[in-house]
Amino acid sequence: MADAGGAWTAQGRQYRLLSFQAWRPEFPAMSSDPVPMVFVDLETTGALASVDRITEIGIVELDAQGRLTEWSSLVNPQVPIPPFIQGLTGISDAMVADAPTFSELAGEIEARLQGRLFVAHNARFDYGFLRQSLAREQRVFNATVLCTVKLSRRLYPQYAKHSLDALIERHSLAVPARHRALADAQVLAQFWRVLEASMSPAALREAVDELTGRHVWPEQLAPQVLDTLPEAHGVYVMWDKDGQALHVGGGTSVRQRVLAHFAADRKAAPARRHGHLVARIEIHAAAGELGVSLLEARLRHQLAPVHNRGAHGHGAFTWRWVDGASRALLALHPAGDLTGQDGERAYGLYGTERDALKTLKDIAENAQLCLRLLGLEQGGAHSACKAWDKGQCSGACLGHESAESHAERLQRVLADLRVPAWPHSGPVKVKEGGHWHVLDAWRYLGTVRDEAEVAALLQRPMPGFDRHTYKVLAAGLPRWQAVAIA
Repeated sequence: MADAGGAWTAQGRQYRLLSFQAWRPEFPAMSSDPVPMVFVDLETTGALASVDRITEIGIVELDAQGRLTEWSSLVNPQVPIPPFIQGLTGISDAMVADAPTFSELAGEIEARLQGRLFVAHNARFDYGFLRQSLAREQRVFNATVLCTVKLSRRLYPQYAKHSLDALIERHSLAVPARHRALADAQVLAQFWRVLEASMSPAALREAVDELTGRHVWPEQLAPQVLDTLPEAHGVYVMWDKDGQALHVGGGTSVRQRVLAHFAADRKAAPARRHGHLVARIEIHAAAGELGVSLLEARLRHQLAPVHNRGAHGHGAFTWRWVDGASRALLALHPAGDLTGQDGERAYGLYGTERDALKTLKDIAENAQLCLRLLGLEQGGAHSACKAWDKGQCSGACLGHESAESHAERLQRVLADLRVPAWPHSGPVKVKEGGHWHVLDAWRYLGTVRDEAEVAALLQRPMPGFDRHTYKVLAAGLPRWQAVAIA
């Protein structure tokens, strides 16, 4: 049934189809098709998405053909609406009593938003509320987001205020009912029309691309990938067209980390840039910050991405005392057997033999240690080492210092580099969220959801030692509540 304004209503919803000729933002290079946009506003029972609920949603959609469609619905929050909120919005408990719940509307809402540029005022509030509400319905929603507060600041820096009321007054926008979802969404659509009329398409496109991250997006990488990047804990792998891993990274928001990566790549020296080589991005979900660190370390070790510092080489090296040596002789060993008490006699972890040698030579120079006794230089008995000639040796090679004294000094300077033994008698598990991380002998064995899966994980071959994983575990293990696995 039609109302006086020409809208159709059903179960508290409104639909209206209008002609609207407008510029729509375009994806870069890979696609010249206009991107559909949705102007969104919510009314809620409060400001916290984790505990408060939506009471009304308004969506104004601008499709690829330039047509504008309006949709709105009251939402039964299934909790009382605070009196202050009722006074602000005019939405009472009685008004929403017979309205559909968010669960009943979730599918329709998701369909109207999916694949569209999400535009809202203070967009993180509306976007975060919807993502949280959809997540409670076991629905994953990600979108490219444009905040009209930031857009107004970007295009009108001469003004101090950019609230919705300020925009309404400044641009003479019509608003039939402030703090009602559809009316406020309509205001955003009107603001967009003002921008189209007053800005060149190029200037408006540049501002939108900058605020949504599209200005840093590589031209050869499918633009639709941007909309699939989750705003959640995870690790990403960037690959080139030939299947070579270029970079591994991770964080609390994969989307923000990827965009930050491409932004930094743009500013880097030409020799260090690799964004133009990225042909595919692979996403790995993680349980939390610990899961991100462990998974990122594992993937760097496994894939040896060419543009991650320190990711090259599959092993690690450490200095060990030579058994039975009569002097302070050290030997370089692979670090793959850092288990049990042997770890107490290992010093330092290095990605290459060259790094290990350089570190020990620097230690020797600073502490006046003898290169001959350290095993870093060959020579006859009671002959001076090269460091003695430079005034960088205490003379142990000539008998001016006893081998025992030299060994004691070496032990003292190496103390800070000592690699500790695994502090548990066997494997342990650490809980994060609803997952268990399984660890053993400074190695990350994997993550499982169910404790029953831990036993199966322990049956797999032990992964190789990785210094990046070791650093994560050595830094965090003392404060985690590790549970021994029987």
